[in-house]
This record gives sequence, C-alpha cells and structure tokens, in this order.
Amino acid sequence: MDTDCNGPALDFARPDLDRAARQGAGEVIFGEGKTAEQIAAIAAALIEGGQERVLATRVSAEKAQVVATAWERHEAQRRVAPQGSSSLAAALAARPVPLAYYETARLLVFGGMPAPDGDGRVVVAAAGTSDMPVAEEAALTAEFLGNEVDRLYDVGVAGIHRLLDCADVLAAARVVVTVAGMEGALASVVGGLVSCPVIAVPTSVGYGASFGGVAALLAMLNSCASGVSVVNIDNGFGAAFQASAINHLNLRRS
Repeated sequence: MDTDCNGPALDFARPDLDRAARQGAGEVIFGEGKTAEQIAAIAAALIEGGQERVLATRVSAEKAQVVATAWERHEAQRRVAPQGSSSLAAALAARPVPLAYYETARLLVFGGMPAPDGDGRVVVAAAGTSDMPVAEEAALTAEFLGNEVDRLYDVGVAGIHRLLDCADVLAAARVVVTVAGMEGALASVVGGLVSCPVIAVPTSVGYGASFGGVAALLAMLNSCASGVSVVNIDNGFGAAFQASAINHLNLRRS
C-alpha cells in the first residue's frame, strides 16, 4: 500500500485522516459513483486511522446491503488481533463498529451517533412530505455532527398555520434549515420569523417550470428576509454541515 504525508492511500482514494483536526469534523464519504466495496474500504481506512465514526451520503438501499455484507467481513477480520498485540490493541480490535442505514435519507453511519455537544438546537423545517428525503439527510447529518435536532415537517406556505403553530420551536433554535421545492417560499417566511441564521435548501420537487429545483433556488437567493443563506439543490448535507459549524462556534473558541 502506498502512503502519502497524510496517511494511507488506497488504489482509488486517499483518506484524509487530518480533516477533523483541521475542520472540526472528519471526512465524509459521498456514496454516489462509488462501489459498495470502495465505500467500505474508505470507511475502514478512516476508522483504522483514528476517526471514531464515518458518514456516507447518497447511498441507495441496494448498495447499502452490499456495503453491510462487506463491512461484516471487515469486522470479522479486524476482531482477530495479531499475535503479540498489546492489550490496548486487542481491546480496540474487539470493540465492534456498528453500521446503520437510514433509507429515507440514503445515509450510512459507521460507528454510531455521538452525544450532542452543540450550543443550542438545530431546527429542520420541510415544506412538504415530498421534501423529506432531503430534510432527513440534513437532520441526520446534523445529529451525526453532534447537534440536537427538532424536525418540523409538512409546514409549507400552502397551510401557513401549520408553521405558525410551531413558532415556539423556531424561536428557540440556534439555526434553522428550511427545505422546500416548488417556489421555495418557506425560507423567506421563516427568515422573517426568527432571529437566528436560516440556511435554505431548495429541492428538486415540483412541476415542469420548477426546472428541477432551479425555481426554488433562485427564489431563495432573492429572498428579502435578512439572514438567509442558500446551499445547492437537494444539498441537505451541506446545509447541516454549515448549521453544525454555527452551533459549535463557542465550543471551537474554548
């Protein structure tokens, strides 16, 4: 196996073992375009390199099943400590690294979820039930990064009373992630109700003139509500990462 200045190199990837030290969160695997075997191998390299847990995004249910099989083989091999290993090495080898799949969000989590350690709560508000896959990607990513998350689903502007019924939850948030397709109006409405940062996620949900989320993206970019920032279409992960960074500012300063 080749190595570089940052740790082990696989034939198809160079796991970034120093990312947590640089950015406050370890490397995340983007599952689309990777085989199940590649996802399992990258996760194994990261965990063996000291990363406590690993998140893989955009993993289909079919691919997740193959990853699970490959991970079981890896875990069986890892638990066999080499002869002459120290007691610590043997204990680490014996410690299981669980794997969980979240189908709605298409996320794999190696190593389990951490206890929350953020400054406050992150609210993920989704306009419609059809936006839930992106909203769950955001909510679970935020939890993976150590945040307490409140989910408000199906609170879009077509029934504005549903959102207003949750005003107390919104007011208590440190960050709000709004997830909406169609015309993307939810971000502006929430931005006018709260004093915290709002991160808007346009989704590809909608009819023909929504242009696969472009209409919602442009509407959110042109929001007249102050404090609204926007990530790419369907990028629940990116919104959650930014929300977590905001919710951990005091921890990183200490």
